Amino acid sequence: MTTTEGPTAEQTDAHVLSPEDADRLLKGAPWTRFAVIGDSLAEGLGESSPGYTDLPWAERVLEALRRVGPGVEYLNLGVRHLKAAEVRSGQLKEALDFRPDLASVVCGGNDMLARDFSAGAVEAELDAMVRPLREGGADVFVFTIQDITKVFPEQLGGGGLSGRIEIFNDQVRKVADRHGALVIDMWAHPTSGSRSVFSADMLHASMRGHAVLASAVFERLGAHLAARPGN
Repeated sequence: MTTTEGPTAEQTDAHVLSPEDADRLLKGAPWTRFAVIGDSLAEGLGESSPGYTDLPWAERVLEALRRVGPGVEYLNLGVRHLKAAEVRSGQLKEALDFRPDLASVVCGGNDMLARDFSAGAVEAELDAMVRPLREGGADVFVFTIQDITKVFPEQLGGGGLSGRIEIFNDQVRKVADRHGALVIDMWAHPTSGSRSVFSADMLHASMRGHAVLASAVFERLGAHLAARPGN
């Protein structure tokens, strides 16, 4: 007697695209050099989720890009705990030397959690990274942050932290608008109230969260490709 295993949690997750759907969105993607700079989210930190592949969002994006365009080169410089200024000083030059045509800047969350958080200073640092990447010819995407106080209200309280997240997200959007970068808007994402997209530390994405993030990237990049002249 044989048994047939059913679909995994990842395969039935309404907010996680199948490889086939991702490939459809990225069909004709022109990118051949993909770079990621940033903090722990860029690095791919996160706990396992039952039924989900242990693969961070950036590697999921890379896999999809390589399916539609074999030979894509990849550089991920992400390191946990870094603030935006540290990302800029320690990673930007190497990323620019890589000459990416697609890049992601993922940082500022650690600044936002610090007592001396300065929205203007974080905006300036993000601007100093997004601008040269765009001037170098790369399509750049950035992320807004989900309101984790809605997920963990009893531990985080809400209030001031929620307000900080909104301020930070406004800075991200301003920089993106200024330089024509793409925004992966997680602030209002349908999973924003789901504990399962976060690790137990209440800050980092779980592997389900990484799968959701990658799918959001596919959708935004797909919309960008569809809007190109001639499509």
